[in-house]
Amino acid sequence: MSDLLWQKSSYSSGDPNQNCIEAARSAEGRLYLRESNDPSVVLITNSTRLVALLRLARK
Repeated sequence: MSDLLWQKSSYSSGDPNQNCIEAARSAEGRLYLRESNDPSVVLITNSTRLVALLRLARK
């Protein structure tokens, strides 16, 4: 996972001390999500499952 390019949420203010969600995508299409205050914990999913999770979270 060291070769992943992590991106911070657009809702992040840019303050390096502010915690936020970071995301990355592998060449194989896997999605990686982590919280910036604990980057050692990574959720690995795919776009279909992430969309389903977000739809459930909105209810």
